[in-house]
Amino acid sequence: MKSKSLLLLCCLSLFIFSCKNKSTPSSEAEEKTPQKENILQKVANAHGIENWSKIKELQYTFNVDRDSSHYERSWKWQPKENKVEMLSSTDTVSYTRTTMDSLATKADQAFINDKYWLLFPYQLVWDEGFSHSVKKDISAPISQQKLAEITIEYNNEKGYTPGDTYKIYVDKNYIIQEWAFYPKGKNEPALVSTWEDYQTLNGLKIAKMHKNESGSFKLYFSNLEIQ
Repeated sequence: MKSKSLLLLCCLSLFIFSCKNKSTPSSEAEEKTPQKENILQKVANAHGIENWSKIKELQYTFNVDRDSSHYERSWKWQPKENKVEMLSSTDTVSYTRTTMDSLATKADQAFINDKYWLLFPYQLVWDEGFSHSVKKDISAPISQQKLAEITIEYNNEKGYTPGDTYKIYVDKNYIIQEWAFYPKGKNEPALVSTWEDYQTLNGLKIAKMHKNESGSFKLYFSNLEIQ
């Protein structure tokens, strides 16, 4: 692992609202899909999970615009080797996710957060340790469209921030249109945003833009390359 500075790592919490996953997950675990095609599998399929096994490398820049401020960090990830590189204007941190020291673990919290924004439809079948429920014809919080609402409630045992809940809103084709994030123990969402500006690269269907209702918060991906 290498690092130019610790400044970025002190700022990670500014834009991480949640990150779920095992602290040292394996790439093999992310290849697994359930035998039964329930609604979670249908969402993952609609976003192209069947093409994941062919992916060798992802590169992307994670951007956040909040009011007049801008923040970004870039990633290079080789999932089959579990190798990750984080780059910013102040830092470069490289590590292998199977063997992480304290500095790599801090960077990995940011990686998991950004990866969830990028690949949440796949986390629905990669992850363990959560329950889900479905309601049909629910008014989505931003568009008010009638969509299926899937509630994802993580348990209190695993991940960097256990016990959080997500509600995702999917259309008839099982494509995510909006989501809401509820921190552990909260009945009101901390953030509600769109999923839009979809692009398909090497079979993966990725939402590149997420905005809140007022547009004062925008989280988006640029420099997206999938090989």
